[in-house]
This record gives sequence, structure tokens and C-alpha cells, in this order.
Amino acid sequence: MFVASTYGKKEIFSITDPDLVIFHANELVTMNTRYGAPRIGNSMSKLATINDGALAIKADRIIFIGSTEELMSKYEFGKIPTKIDATHKLVIPGLIDPHTHIIFDGTREDELSMKLKGMTYLDILNEGGGILKTVQETRKAPLEKLVKNGKDILDRMMNYGTTTVETKSGYGLTTESEIKQLEAIRILNEEHPLDLIPTFLGAHAIPPEFKNKPDKYVELIVTEMIPKIAKEGLAEFCDVFCEKGIFSIKQTRKILKTAIRYGLRPQIHIDEIVDTNGALLASEIRAIQTGHLLKSNEDGLKAMAEAGVIATLLPGTPFCLMLDDYAPARKMIEFEIPIALATDLNPNCWTESMQMIIALACYHMKLTPAEALTASTINAACAIQKQDEIGSLEIGKKADLIVFDVPNYYFLPYHFGVNLVSKVIKNGKIVVDND
Repeated sequence: MFVASTYGKKEIFSITDPDLVIFHANELVTMNTRYGAPRIGNSMSKLATINDGALAIKADRIIFIGSTEELMSKYEFGKIPTKIDATHKLVIPGLIDPHTHIIFDGTREDELSMKLKGMTYLDILNEGGGILKTVQETRKAPLEKLVKNGKDILDRMMNYGTTTVETKSGYGLTTESEIKQLEAIRILNEEHPLDLIPTFLGAHAIPPEFKNKPDKYVELIVTEMIPKIAKEGLAEFCDVFCEKGIFSIKQTRKILKTAIRYGLRPQIHIDEIVDTNGALLASEIRAIQTGHLLKSNEDGLKAMAEAGVIATLLPGTPFCLMLDDYAPARKMIEFEIPIALATDLNPNCWTESMQMIIALACYHMKLTPAEALTASTINAACAIQKQDEIGSLEIGKKADLIVFDVPNYYFLPYHFGVNLVSKVIKNGKIVVDND
């Protein structure tokens, strides 16, 4: 007999009763947290791999990790219900997407032509497009439609190997509509195999009815939205789109300090289009994570490093906006800022594939394949403060993992534009089987 920790309780498993085993993995990437969580600097390249690797699962937990030879010596294979031969395959922790906007209605495919004509993100927003167009459609949509839309997106994410998703409100911009979005997230969390981490983003844009009185909208957020959402337990985090012409540093600070008082943990969209000194604000309030950072200055980045703020980089966004600049990932690694990766899935940047994001991170931000994989697993788990449960393959952690039909992790950015997933296991169950 041996004991497997399950973070808060202990369960004793017989060495003969796993529910599922994976064996003969050509390469098993564990992301063992002995190298840090989150990983920074050179430690982002230390993946903790096992050749001819194996693991065993009981219920929703990992109870063994090691070589196939060790696995064979511990268990009687005839008594194991599910066995997966991963010969010539790669096994990694489930991919984690820590910055998304999946709850919305309507599409904006027409904006691609506008971008091709040279219109910027803010140009489109000022003409009533962008976020505000999605707000119009989402306000009108019934709860059931938002749940259905979210389910379709989550199904595709799961098929590409994502097992945990942070997602935000922000397409309602009224108390009622923001709560409706968060209710949709709660329903999906109960009904879908993937785990969702809910974030309140009422400060995503200034709604049309407050166009000339943004401070009054900020008052609505801090006096009505945040208290109601916190009371109903609808969100774990609060986020703000801090950007020129949207929410100022002063407004962002006020919103997030209110959110912290109500028990919501802070995040910020910062410095996507211009440098607003958002990185300095993120360090001041000790945000858990920040998104974008294309234009952040060095003083702000160094302050983030000192404060331990995670930079969640979203290479899909500048790709979709056809920008030349991407977040300075190599500089961030040099400064020892923890880096995570995410899709930023939204109607402007619509991809469900973290595999695509890993490729973009390598080709446009010069991350190595190892660094990109670290940013998509253990560091992404830290960005949503779930590193004790997910993000690495370790005894006692949740059995969220992917079997890829490739021999090693270098293939993830190398063979791009296709789905390389063989199987996805979530909470110890096979939820995708492309074989």
C-alpha cells in the first residue's frame, strides 16, 4: 500500500488497482514543480522528461509516474480496466488557457476586411464595431444561447488538448448582462468536462450609454456590479482593460482596489496598443496576471518581475490585428518575469487551439519549444492560481493530460496548422479519442 496526497485529503490506493495506465510513452513531460512554479528564466527550459515513460491513474488523480519498467513491476496489467499504449507518442500535462472571452453572441468576420484596409483596433471600436458590436448582440442573447455558444467553443478547445480555461464576462456592460454571462460560465462549469475559472470584466469598454461620462460607469462597476457579483460568488477574478481611450490608470486602480476588498483577485489587460504604465500598476496592486504587454516599458517590466506578476502573452491577438510588434518575451525571460500563454479567444481573435498559440509564440516571440510548453502548462496554472492541482504531472495532482501523436515536444510548434492530439484525459477520464 502507499499514500497519494490529494491536496487536502489523503486516499490510500492498493498497488494493484489503478483505473487507467499509460505506458511506453516515447517522451513523458512531467513539468515537475521541483523546478519552480511558476518557472522563470532558465528554469522555463527544464521540462522534467521521462523516456519510455508511464503513469497510473486512480479516479481523478495520478498515483504513479515513472518508467514503463517500473510500472510493469508494480501493477498486474490484467486487472487494469483501461490501458493506453503510447509507443512513439508524447504525453504532457493538459494545456491550460488562462485568458479567454468565450461567452458572447454574434460574429465579426467583416472586420477582417476593415483591417486589411488599414483600420486599427481603436478605429473599428470608434465606429461602433469591435467590443461594442459584440455587446449589442450579447445583451440581446438569452442565457441558453450563450451557454450553447460556450459549449461549442469548449468542445473544440477540448479536442485541441485544453483541459482548463479561464474566461471572462465583459460583453454585457450592464449589471444584468454581466451577471448573465457569469451565470453561463457557472452552468458550463457544471455541465462540461473542462474546468472554467470565471473572471468579471465589466470594465472591458465604456458602453454607449456612458460614452461621455466614463467615471459614472466606473461608479456603477464599483458600487453595484462588484458587490453583487462577489455576493453571488460568480467570479474568482476581476479584470480591467486598461488602455488609452478605454479605462485609465486611475480608473483601473479604483476598480481593482474595490474588487480586492470584495475578495476578487486582480488581473489587468495592459499596454496592448500604447504604453500606459500599466505594468507599473500591475506591480503596485500585485495583480496575479496581466494580459498583452506589447508596449510595456522596461521599468514596468522590472517592477512586475520584482512583484512576481505573471505576464500572460497573447500572440494570437497581434497576429489577428496584423501588427508588427509582439510582446517582448525574450526580454521578459531575461528579467525573470513568469510567462504564460493564452489564446485570448474572442470575436476578434477566434482560435480554440493552444497548439496554434505555441507555434505563434515560437515563430513571432522567439520562445523555444520548451519555454512555450512551460508557459502553456505549469505557468498557465499559476496564472489562475491552480498550480497545486494542475499544470504538471505529479503524484496526487489531477489526472489532466494529453497524448499527442508525435514523438517529442519539439513537434508541437514544428508541425503546425493541424491537430496533433491522439487522446485527451480530463479528471482521469478519456474525453477525446482521435484514434
